[in-house]
Amino acid sequence: MQLEIFQVDAFSTEPFGGNPAAVVPLQSWLPDAVLQRIAEENNLSETAYFVPNGQSYDLRWFTPAVEVDLCGHATLASAYVLFEQLGEQAQVLRFNTRSGELRVSRGADGLLAMDFPAKQPQALDAPAGLLQALGLSQAAAVYRSDDYVVVVDDAALLDPLKPDFAALSAFDVRGIAVTAAGRGFDFVTRWFGPRVGVNEDPVTGSAHTSLAPLWAERLGKTALTCEQGGARKGQLHCEVPGNGRVIISGRAALYLRGSIFI
Repeated sequence: MQLEIFQVDAFSTEPFGGNPAAVVPLQSWLPDAVLQRIAEENNLSETAYFVPNGQSYDLRWFTPAVEVDLCGHATLASAYVLFEQLGEQAQVLRFNTRSGELRVSRGADGLLAMDFPAKQPQALDAPAGLLQALGLSQAAAVYRSDDYVVVVDDAALLDPLKPDFAALSAFDVRGIAVTAAGRGFDFVTRWFGPRVGVNEDPVTGSAHTSLAPLWAERLGKTALTCEQGGARKGQLHCEVPGNGRVIISGRAALYLRGSIFI
């Protein structure tokens, strides 16, 4: 069997930036075990698969270890492949996913805008051992949604972080985001997900369904500029219109187009 594969750097204007994702278009679903093995072989934080379904597409995402409920950067990468590589003419793509229908539209300026459900993180006391595992002595606040969200007062604390990934994997959440205001953006973030097989994700679009509402409330803004990453970074624009949705926008760049032989 021969399958087409694309590797796209999402949330970047050029290759080697943002967050790489593999995208594999399918005409019908392969067995789940095969989808997981391909994702493991790709060894990227996410491999996305889509299958045409009428006027929409069914979309699924796999890390090297598990299938996940929502992935922003691989959704952006999938939309980029459809719009820019496969000749999709629609202005708005509709994806059927585990997280409901997701829509991605393309603007005249080249931005791809993803319409995702918003999540409001809930404040809580820092779980025992969390800050130590991150290498932090203190935090301004800690919240929980799909992830633990750790807010720190100084953006300069983010780049030097060297978490204990084995310790972080013991926490029963998808991942851990460490975030702060500043550094030329409304907020900046690093995201760690050893529990789902991704020690660090350069840009996690889905995490911004929680981060954007949190920072919109903290900063009193509905439109936010954002950057995520450690050594490798990407940029996003988020809008929180107050209707239970978050609009997450970014650009993408093609790195690779080839074939899988299985």
